Amino acid sequence: MDSVDFQEAEVPAVVVGDPPKNHWRDVHILSFAFLLIFLAYGAAQNLESTVNTDQDLGTTSVGILYLSFTLFSLVASPMVRLLGSKRALVLGTTGYWLFIASNLKPSWYTMVPASVFLGFAASIIWVGQGTYLTSAARSHAKDSHLHEGTVIGNFNGEFWGILATTQEGGSLRGKTLLFSVFLGSMTLGTILMCFLHKRDGKREDRPAPSANILSSIISLLKLAIAPLRDKRMQLIIPFLAYSGLQQAFVWAEFTKYIVSPALGVSGVGAAMALYGASGAICSLAAGRFTSGLSSITLIISGGAFLQILVLIWLFLKDSLKTGVLHTVYPLLMAMIWGMGDGVFNTLLNAALGILFRHDTEAVFSQLKVWQSASTAVVFFLSPHITFQAMLILMISALCVSVAGFLFLTLQVEKTFSSGN
Repeated sequence: MDSVDFQEAEVPAVVVGDPPKNHWRDVHILSFAFLLIFLAYGAAQNLESTVNTDQDLGTTSVGILYLSFTLFSLVASPMVRLLGSKRALVLGTTGYWLFIASNLKPSWYTMVPASVFLGFAASIIWVGQGTYLTSAARSHAKDSHLHEGTVIGNFNGEFWGILATTQEGGSLRGKTLLFSVFLGSMTLGTILMCFLHKRDGKREDRPAPSANILSSIISLLKLAIAPLRDKRMQLIIPFLAYSGLQQAFVWAEFTKYIVSPALGVSGVGAAMALYGASGAICSLAAGRFTSGLSSITLIISGGAFLQILVLIWLFLKDSLKTGVLHTVYPLLMAMIWGMGDGVFNTLLNAALGILFRHDTEAVFSQLKVWQSASTAVVFFLSPHITFQAMLILMISALCVSVAGFLFLTLQVEKTFSSGN
């Protein structure tokens, strides 16, 4: 294991040539393009169970979407390698656009195919996002003589901080007009993506063109699953899965069993707004304070402490107090949970970018595989187990995740020390 993959290295000299790209410009564009797309998509997804109730069309479509997302994430890495990260980002937006458009004429013949295609689109847009942002950070660190880990943290902090502001509680007022506005927002986001610089240079690990198409596909798939043989990836996988679990827990369990009984359905929007706002602030702060794997571990441990505090709080209390506290507790919990979510989103992406310099697409593909699969698990388990059982599952998963990440850090530090 090469210590250069995860520790500070001497900053290379800037090569004289073409003027460097404005890397921060690309981060701003990428962040606001995702904001426009996911403001619309997030609200639409929240409304699916409300606007498409016939035979549970809306809920079923979301379930199909996440199943498709999981399966396509397995092959998203070679797709992004072939397309390039910018093309993958632009192509990925079409799936979200089509899904929103299908809501204007909802039926099994429009919603199901759109959900399947969105699973594919989501897999390549998210792998493309992680690859593009990490590439921009590395280039900026090299051009500006900055520490790579710090820049990766800063770039992820801005992106996830802006994206966290998309959390909201949707309301239904004129379905056709509402979804038409969503389409307009997504179209603007897609157009904005087109102004990104290309960042796909020559890759030593990209398979050479071959006359045998099957052989080329097999080579690409081998590269996609290669990270699974890396002990570092094996240790971080539990946290990747937990990051999906904790997001699904908010959507499927927390709002249903905690927020709605205390504040009513109308209070879900306020709780999710606090969740998103605290996540945005913590994403930005976590990114600013990141300087390497040690700082990432410290901050992630803080985020884990906040979430396990909420889980234990919920587990030990059969019911929330009445009166003012009956209203305050759910909002406070949503805010604390959002703080942990903001930390995890920012720093898990940063950690992957720091640890795996040469397997970027494959690593971010694994991130989405484990996140989407664990999200689907929560939605499938939710109707069949009690809220208390779900809390036990969440506490256990979080403990295993933190233990694995701490052991990863110790192994990395040990390898670095022995290398010196």
